[in-house]
Amino acid sequence: MNESNTARLLTLPNAGQAALSIRAKALIFHDVKSLRLLRQIELIAPSEANVLVIGETGTGKELIARHIHARSGRSGPFVAVNCGAFSENLVEAELFGHEAGAFTGAQQARAGWFEAANGGTLFLDEVGDLPLPMQVKLLRVLQERQVVRLGSRKPIPVDVRLVAATNVNLEKAVQAGHFRLDLYYRLNVAPVALPALHERPGDILPLVEYFIDYYRQRLDIEAPRLSPEAEAELAAYGWPGNIRELENVVHFALIVCQNGVITPADLRLPGLVVPRPGEQGAVPAFGCTDGLAAIRAGVRQLLEDDAPDVYERIENLVFSTAFEYCRENQVRTARQLGISRNILRTQLKRFGLIGDGAAEVLAAADA
Repeated sequence: MNESNTARLLTLPNAGQAALSIRAKALIFHDVKSLRLLRQIELIAPSEANVLVIGETGTGKELIARHIHARSGRSGPFVAVNCGAFSENLVEAELFGHEAGAFTGAQQARAGWFEAANGGTLFLDEVGDLPLPMQVKLLRVLQERQVVRLGSRKPIPVDVRLVAATNVNLEKAVQAGHFRLDLYYRLNVAPVALPALHERPGDILPLVEYFIDYYRQRLDIEAPRLSPEAEAELAAYGWPGNIRELENVVHFALIVCQNGVITPADLRLPGLVVPRPGEQGAVPAFGCTDGLAAIRAGVRQLLEDDAPDVYERIENLVFSTAFEYCRENQVRTARQLGISRNILRTQLKRFGLIGDGAAEVLAAADA
């Protein structure tokens, strides 16, 4: 894993070789919520506690696990295993190993993933997919710190830090009888809740910039610039596919954009039809609220009217409207907009909504 900018950017090693993976290949900690999460992760990392990372597909769970390993001080390897990738018949042999002749096709002995991760960290992705019989055996390994290969009776000691991940609610799985409560407690010693991308909007544009630079190097082109309209579309979109979807959108935009500028028409967000210059009519974005569609129509009208300072006027409108809606409460306004209070105060002062002295009074009242 590569780390830069004081661990604010995490990337997968050899990310280019995983082009078809649904995994997130980069994770940026820029949003206030993300920075808070990073601090929590780095407090957990040096301990020996098992970690359970909970988050949607494509949010960067493996990157979190790799960062925990990198900051753990453990000298062994990081080994990542997708529990849903193996059939129920093979998962035991994959995790715990097997002896020669243990089953048809087992021509020689083979160590499992626990042995491979000895001295390091084992990342079990989609742990909720493990069948119940395997959950019992996993619990025993975590309790006894030793594995028994399939076809053997000899226990093998292992020193492994376990990080598990899931995109399902394990508490509901326990209630439904699909996941063992005792294993859930064993895994959930140090929980890490990884928010979906739309819940950390401050990370969206920095990730866009990262993927623009990443793919323009692979495509051997000059870095295009984002038009203000494209930037607004990217920031407003809900990103149901999280970071992986964002990467795909940026990659495609770099392939089709013209004249060194990425426009909304180049983004091709699912369900969104944005006409190119000269084309007629726009179809509102699928999944967007009527409010966003109305804003889009209003922006287009301003552009068609050749209104001056469109971008600054829209910014002013966003902050003044949100501040009024939240009854001039800075904490609530910042939360509604998904930004930090420091950024909010800067913008409020910029647009004359508060003065320097008023900022301190309101900040004290909000606290």
